[in-house]
Amino acid sequence: MAKKSRKQQQSQSGGTPATVALTAAGVPYEVHAYDHDPAHPSYGEEAAEAMGVSPDRVFKTLVADVDGALTVAVVPVAGQLDLKALATAVGGKRAAMADPTLAERTTGYVRGGISPLGQRKKLRTVLDDSATAHPTICVSAGRRGLEVELSPEDLATLTAAVLAPIGRA
Repeated sequence: MAKKSRKQQQSQSGGTPATVALTAAGVPYEVHAYDHDPAHPSYGEEAAEAMGVSPDRVFKTLVADVDGALTVAVVPVAGQLDLKALATAVGGKRAAMADPTLAERTTGYVRGGISPLGQRKKLRTVLDDSATAHPTICVSAGRRGLEVELSPEDLATLTAAVLAPIGRA
């Protein structure tokens, strides 16, 4: 029997690399789909509104450059990423937002749909420690208009994330 490629498995299962990774890991999760409005000013706030979930439980995935190394930051959509705190969390000195094209090419996802899970290249990841205040959080499932809900502990384990206070109101 021929082995199926990752892309074939995803298209046949209807999943994204993120949901395929979650299923393969045997982690419990729930998918939430909604109609994405390209005119909405914030992908994350749109997700929270569409799902009827508090914005402090919906987390956005951002890609930053910390001392020349791409690093994933997962922070609540209700706030912003503290770049200095991100650099400190990974033992770096300087952090800046990564070039969007480089972030898309490296993760395999499009902006507004970058998931911390199932990325093309495994990047070091930092999860804002406020996530642990919730039994479950929502992150992008790898497509605009698609979120996945899972425990912050499972997300941290699957991404080998460092927990640190990297978000600010």
